[in-house]
Amino acid sequence: MQQEPDASSFPNGGLRATFEARGYTAWDPSSPPFIIEMNRGRTLCIPTIFIAYTGESLDYKAPLLKSIEALDKAAVDVCYYFDRNIEKVTPTLGWEQEYFVVDEGLYLARPDLLMCGRTLFGHNSAKNQQLDDHYFAAIPERVYAFMRDFENECYKLGIPLRTRHNEVAPGQFECAPIYEEANIAVDHNTLLMDTMSRTALKHNLRVLLHEKPFAGVNGSGKHNNWSLATNTGINLLAPGRTPKTNLMFLAFFVNTIKAVHDYADILRASIASAQNDHRLGANEAPPAIMSVFIGEYLFKALNDVKERVNEGMDEQDETMLKLDIHKRIPEVLLDNTDRNRTSPFAFTGNKFEFRAVGSSANCAYPMTVLNTIMAETLNKFKEEVDDLIEKGEKKEIAIMHVIREYIVASERVLFEGDGYSKAWEEEAEKRGLPNQKTTPRALDAMLADKNIDLFVSNKIYTKAEIEARHDIELEKYIKKVQIESRLMAEIATSMILPPAIRYQNLLAKNIAGLKGAGLSESAYANQKQILDKISEHINNASDLVEQMIDARKSANKIEGNREKAIAYEETIKEAFFEKIRRHADKLELLVDDREWYLPKYRELLFLR
Repeated sequence: MQQEPDASSFPNGGLRATFEARGYTAWDPSSPPFIIEMNRGRTLCIPTIFIAYTGESLDYKAPLLKSIEALDKAAVDVCYYFDRNIEKVTPTLGWEQEYFVVDEGLYLARPDLLMCGRTLFGHNSAKNQQLDDHYFAAIPERVYAFMRDFENECYKLGIPLRTRHNEVAPGQFECAPIYEEANIAVDHNTLLMDTMSRTALKHNLRVLLHEKPFAGVNGSGKHNNWSLATNTGINLLAPGRTPKTNLMFLAFFVNTIKAVHDYADILRASIASAQNDHRLGANEAPPAIMSVFIGEYLFKALNDVKERVNEGMDEQDETMLKLDIHKRIPEVLLDNTDRNRTSPFAFTGNKFEFRAVGSSANCAYPMTVLNTIMAETLNKFKEEVDDLIEKGEKKEIAIMHVIREYIVASERVLFEGDGYSKAWEEEAEKRGLPNQKTTPRALDAMLADKNIDLFVSNKIYTKAEIEARHDIELEKYIKKVQIESRLMAEIATSMILPPAIRYQNLLAKNIAGLKGAGLSESAYANQKQILDKISEHINNASDLVEQMIDARKSANKIEGNREKAIAYEETIKEAFFEKIRRHADKLELLVDDREWYLPKYRELLFLR
């Protein structure tokens, strides 16, 4: 099935011009069709890829399918060393979706939530998540009814949801399915986000999928649990019971670590967004440094293997290989490998959990990158093993040689400690690990020669497609920060300063009245102190808003999306957002509650 939508009005990074509108959708038969029920209508929906008339991919799905195919071929080639019955390897994905739920009436009274998905202003409530009482409490009844409703809608669509629970922040929740093939899992996550949002309206609620809708409490992520499954029913990232299956596990396990080590920059770029910048490294989510946590058992096992790297191998080593590896790498059950929630890429027993993906993101892009870097690493692994075999090494010994080399080459990316700590940031710098904290600079990795070669050689993207997507991501960043800046100025000017000025006038009149009545200055000293603070915050907020508007006008004149994105990040977002917010939030604490237009955090997060 093929249809012809307009490809010029779609974000395309210059691949299509307005007068060159033709594009094509084509059925992806590997993902099941589904029926959407909306009001009294039912629509048959067919998952498709979306390409330009000239053949370039304009969507997430086409590159994802190509990456799955590339990984399948590379993984099967390596599996042949161990089991000739393996004819297909499929990446699997189990996502965990975090989200906030707020009352619809309060949501509509907040222009920032309505237009940006996050609160640009708002002082912390006295009580937030410090008691952890929301996390361990029962699900609120109104939210529970919404959950049951959207879960039933998801089951109709074939989405195998399995869990529901409160999250740490008040008003924050999470759901997760049984894992599926990566392509279907991505489709189902996209469907889930839409289904949740539509179902919430029936309950007079709104779902917030933004990575950081509220300051001062945890943001939301979408943990991507990734593994590799064979047509014979084997999970390649689960240690087995025999020496042969343990060696196969070790090969794929170490190749994954090597892939993350070699391509940490593009993996970081795959989860970069204006929204996720608020969350990464905020002591609630992994830092922007890509590291790998593997747990105590496997960390020791890799060290044992590494110790012999320079010793060479002989016939006795082959015996050690067949017997000792099984002993040194025990069958790792889920509860034998501790979790590390501060690591962006953690091994959790039979899969890797890519924790740095943002809650509003489409899983397809990080999965495309992960599949591709794994395919590339496996291809190189096979070349090096084959080269040793051709030189006369036995197969198992050749495999161990390369595994040892990969352990040594990638060990700097392994980290077992607290990823939130300042000490790790300093240690990562010593190790030479990249730490790009902002989206405009993290996206530079997309245009690095080695990464262009990676995608082009594996036939995932053409160079033109990469350049286009880089431009699109920069433009998305610019527009999101631009919208927030405009709205911040509007809310400050029309919804925060007016009630503050009215209350300022009320205090001034009251002080003047007391003074005119002949009372001593001590009678109105406290009111004067409040008046001074309000006046200071009004003046500072007003001045900063005007300066921010001027900075935005200057940034808009900059040519080139990268330079403009950096200007928006440095001269607008970093220079003004928090400063303006600080003065506005102080006014929220000082102004009469009856005068304040915007629903406060205590109402948004705690009203049920």
